[in-house]
Amino acid sequence: MRIIAGLAKGRNLISPKEGVRPTSDRAREALFSTLESEFGSISDLNFLDLYCGSGAVSAEALSRGASFAQGVDRDEKAVEVARSNHELLSKIQGVGKSSVVQMPVKRFLEQPAQNKFDIVFLDPPYDATSSEVIEVLNLLSSSGFLKRGSVIAIERDSKSKPIIWPKELTLLKERKYGSAIIFYAEAC
Repeated sequence: MRIIAGLAKGRNLISPKEGVRPTSDRAREALFSTLESEFGSISDLNFLDLYCGSGAVSAEALSRGASFAQGVDRDEKAVEVARSNHELLSKIQGVGKSSVVQMPVKRFLEQPAQNKFDIVFLDPPYDATSSEVIEVLNLLSSSGFLKRGSVIAIERDSKSKPIIWPKELTLLKERKYGSAIIFYAEAC
C-alpha cells in the first residue's frame, strides 16, 4: 500500500497482517477523484474515516491537503497501524493534523461532536448488515458531525443491497470498482 498523490506521494504505508480489508489503490484513487471533483480540492477540509483499519484512506486525505483527519476503529492492532501511518505523514511539512481513536464507530458517533466534517468515509466490514450501516448513517446524520454539503462515501461489497439513506442525506452517485462499490451522498 502506498500514498497515491499529494505531499507524501509514493510513500509506503504499513499494512496490518490480518483482520482488515484495505481499500484498493484503484478504489482510493477513484474515491479521491470523485471527492476532488465535488469540492475542487481536499485542501483545508476535515475528513472523518470511520472503520479506518490501516488509516490508508485518511492518510491519503492528509497527503492531499486535508487540514484534519480523524480515524475511528474498534480493533486495537488496526488502530496501532493507522496511528503509525498518520505519524509517518506528520513528519512532512504542510501535512494537516490527525487523530486515531480506538472505539466502536457507534459509540464514537453517540458522543458530542468535537468537529464538523466536510467528508466522511465509511468502510464497514463487508459482513456488516444493511441495518447496521443504516443505524450508523442515522447516528451520523443526527449527531452534529456533518454540515450542509458534507459528502459521505461508503465502501461496500459490490453484491450488497442498495443503501436506504436517512432523509438528511441525498444519494449523489454510486461507482463500482472491482469487487467494491462506493456510494456517495450529500448532507442536506
